[in-house]
Amino acid sequence: MKNGYFEFLAHFVDLTDPREDRGSNHNLFDVVGLALCGTICGANSWADIERFAVAHQEWFEQFLELPYGVPSHDTFGRVFARLDTDEFQRCLGRWVEQLQLQLDGQTVAIDGKTLRGSHDRSSAQEALHVVGAWANQVNFCLGQVRVKSKSNEIPAVQELLEILHLKGAVVTADAMHCQKKTAQKIIDKGADYLLQVKQNQESLHDAITEEIDRYAQGNFCHRNVRQQTTKEKNRGRIETRTTLVAPAPAELKTRWPGLQTIGAIYRRRELANGTESEEMTLLISSLPPKVRDLSKHVRNHWSVWRAPHFLIQML
Repeated sequence: MKNGYFEFLAHFVDLTDPREDRGSNHNLFDVVGLALCGTICGANSWADIERFAVAHQEWFEQFLELPYGVPSHDTFGRVFARLDTDEFQRCLGRWVEQLQLQLDGQTVAIDGKTLRGSHDRSSAQEALHVVGAWANQVNFCLGQVRVKSKSNEIPAVQELLEILHLKGAVVTADAMHCQKKTAQKIIDKGADYLLQVKQNQESLHDAITEEIDRYAQGNFCHRNVRQQTTKEKNRGRIETRTTLVAPAPAELKTRWPGLQTIGAIYRRRELANGTESEEMTLLISSLPPKVRDLSKHVRNHWSVWRAPHFLIQML
C-alpha cells in the first residue's frame, strides 16, 4: 500500500495467501482491495470487478502496487475460491467494527439466502445458505453467518445479532424471526425492531388480527389508527399498498420486549394481463406508531440481497 487511502487493508494482514507462488504475480492486498472497492460500487461478478478496476486503474495505481496491472476476472475468482472463509470474515468484521457506522434511524434488514451456483452435485456439496444484515442507506453488508439449511436460520440470526454493532438502527426481519429472544437481543443492542408476523406466532397473530378487525368496524377512523396508501407501477405491474399502524394493546406489551406498535400492510397487485392478487402482512415494532417511518423501513427491507454477495459465495 502506498498511502493512507487504503488503510482499511491493514485489517486483512492476517489473511493467509492460499497461492503456492504467493507474491510472484498479483499482490493479495491488491486483489482484495480491488474486489472490495468494486463490490461496494455495485459490481456483482468477477468480470464486473475487472472492468471496474481497469476503468479506474490510473487512480488505483496511486494507492496499490499493481505490478502487473489489474488482475483478470479469472484471477479474482481463483484467489477468492481458495481463501479461508473464516479468516476473511474475521478480517471483514474488524474493518466494519472500526468504521463505527452511524446507524441512527437506518434500516438494517436481516434475511437468509441460498446463494445461486454454490452447490456442487459432483462432490455432493450442498448449496451455501447464509443470513446477513444489510444496512440499506449506507449500502453495506454489516455481517453474515453461514448456516447449513434454512431451518437453522433462527439461531444463526441470534448469533449474528450478538456480533453486530446496531445502536440506533431499526432491524427488520421476516416472520421466521419474529421471536421474543430475537426481539430482546435487538433491544439489548440499543436498536429497534420491525418484524413481520405470521401463524408461527399464532396467539400474537390472532391478537393483532382481532385488533385490526375492531378498527375496521369503524372504517379505520379511530384516533389511534394511522394509515398511508401508495401506488407504484413497475414492469407493467401496478401495486397499491395501504399501511395501517396503531398502538400495541397493553396485554401484548407485557409479552413482547419493547413492543409499541402493531400494524398491517394490504397489498393489491394488478398485472398487465388483467390478473389481480391481494395479500395482507401483519407486523410488530418497538417504534412508535408513525406510519410514514414504518412504511419506509418496510420498503427498505425489500431491498435486502439486491446487493452483491458473490464474494462470500465464492469463498
